[in-house]
Parts: sequence; structure tokens; C-alpha cells
Amino acid sequence: MKPTARSMLMKGLTLASVCLLALGAMRAAQQDAAKPAADDNIIRSEVTRVNMLFSVTDKRGHFVTDLNRGDFVILENKKPQAIREFTAESDLPLRLGILIDTSNSIRDRFHFQQEAAENFINGVMREQDKAVIVSFDTAAELAADLTGNTQILEKAVRNLRPGGGTALYDAIYFACKEKLMLDQPMYKFRRAMVVLSDGDDNESTHSRDQALEMAQRADTVIYTISTNISHLETEGDKVMRYFAEQTGGTSFFPFQASDLNQSFENIANELRHQYNLFYAPEPLNNDGQYHHVLIKVKNRKDLIVRARKGYYARKAT
Repeated sequence: MKPTARSMLMKGLTLASVCLLALGAMRAAQQDAAKPAADDNIIRSEVTRVNMLFSVTDKRGHFVTDLNRGDFVILENKKPQAIREFTAESDLPLRLGILIDTSNSIRDRFHFQQEAAENFINGVMREQDKAVIVSFDTAAELAADLTGNTQILEKAVRNLRPGGGTALYDAIYFACKEKLMLDQPMYKFRRAMVVLSDGDDNESTHSRDQALEMAQRADTVIYTISTNISHLETEGDKVMRYFAEQTGGTSFFPFQASDLNQSFENIANELRHQYNLFYAPEPLNNDGQYHHVLIKVKNRKDLIVRARKGYYARKAT
């Protein structure tokens, strides 16, 4: 039987449809091949961009501010790294935690603490900066949430009252995890913390090293001001020095309560004299582990670099 015109037309349309479907499948396959794999997307969006804020001083403690990218060597786990970006006297917005010990042990110095903290807030805060006030005695307590309003911050400091034990580690852990890590991406902000305490923790549920790890994960530099005026080094003083050294900060030990203002002024001065650099680790290890970092000034043994000792890498998913 000869095919009719209608049947021939139907066969032609069917063949055309099959060809169009095949062509569409080929184009889709080509587009999929051109797209990066899902893992590639994750790697590109999570390439570790390590940010290092640091200061350089001479042996007399004077800031050195005329260095450039070529003056520095950076090592991660003892392997040299290429500096991708470098700026002097970073103007990054500040995210600041001010942690004030309100335990009974500092009652006689409390007024000086409040006054010095208020002066510091007025002296260091700029329009783009924000700070949080956390008090701690038996427990850590949020006195003023993260804000750029200096009047709110000052009022929170004035309203603090001493009493109870000392939960220093919990306060550091809370401020870093719940407040200082809020603004992202992390490399667009510089995070610092000022801790006023005698360092004698007796109430925390977190350990010293858990508090330190959280500070490191939050890229937070810790400055400590000891309220111990006994002129004798205590275990608390060692704790305060440990937090500062491990995060690239400084510890201060004023001999009398009236010297607190000078300690705060020294911190404000350092925050205005920092270098900032970025590097992408080679080799890249998204292992979630702690990686040691060392920054040195080339051929200048007379200069001291103060920077955090390392960072926690992201963990690949």
C-alpha cells in the first residue's frame, strides 16, 4: 500500500521532533560540560583568603610605619607564601569587644575601669566602627549589643556594678562567637578585643584553650589590661599575657588604677598603626585544622612583628 500524503507528513514531523530533541540534549550536555563541577564551585567560593593584621615596632616599642610589601616574608607551617594584597595603616571598619571584669576582686578599682573604658570608646570609635560591651562575674552578660552609638556604649559601661566570681573564658568565647563574627565576609573587618580583668577565672564552663580557639576562629586580636596592682605576677597575669601573645595583641600591667587611661591610649594608638595583608595558602588545605603562621621583616632583626600565631582553616564539605 502506497503511503498517503498525510502519513508521510506525520513521519516527517516525528523525525524532525526527534532531531530537535537530540540537538537540545547535545547542547545541554555541552553546557553542562562547560560548567565547573560542584566541588569546583565549593573550592572557588571557599578558597582560604587568610587575612593578617599586624604591627611592627622597634626594640623600644616605637611603631614602624614606612615598610612595604617587599619588606616582609610570610610562612605558613614553615612554607613561604606569596602576599596577594598589602596595605599600611589599615582603615578597615573595626568590630570591637570590650570585656569588663565585674567580679568582687576588682571592686576597689572599678570606678577607674569605667572611666578609662568610656574615654577609650570616645577616642577610638569612628563612624564605620561598632563595639559590644560584655561584663563578666559569675557569668558573661551582654551589657550593650554591637553598635556604633557611643552614647549607648558609654551608658552601658556606667551602669555596670561589681559582684560575684570571674567567668573570663566564657566572656571571650561568647563575644567572639555570638558578636564579633556576625559581619561577613570576615576579611572586610578588623576584629579586636580589650579585656580588663585580673585573669583569675573561677566560674567558666569553657576552658582557656576553648576561648582562645574561638578568638582565633573569629580572627580577633586580644589586648589585655591587668587589674592586678599587687606588683607580683599571678597566674591570672600569665593567662592575660597568653591570650594577647597568641592572638597578636599586647598585655598591659598598669601599676596603679589611675594608669588605666594610658593603657587604653596605647591600644588605641596600636589600632591606628597596623599593616594588613592577604595571602592564599599554598598548598591549600581545607582540613579544619590550625595552621601556624609567621611574619618576618627581611634582614631586620631589630624589628618586632606582632601578629596572631596562626588560623583555623575552613573544613571542606
